[in-house]
Amino acid sequence: MTAQDYATLIIAVMTIFGGFATGVRWMVKHYLNELKPNGGSSIKDSVIRLEDRIDDLYKLIAEK
Repeated sequence: MTAQDYATLIIAVMTIFGGFATGVRWMVKHYLNELKPNGGSSIKDSVIRLEDRIDDLYKLIAEK
């Protein structure tokens, strides 16, 4: 193999790894975005609403 072939191979491998890293970064960014409260539609907001309802149920059960 010549120096040009090695350079081409290295660039191809770097391109594949770069694409993979970019895809992982995009996925992490969007998954983490779901864990931040945003006014009602995120997973975090749903969990908070469920926790509040469970707390209310515990209070009702404790009163009886």
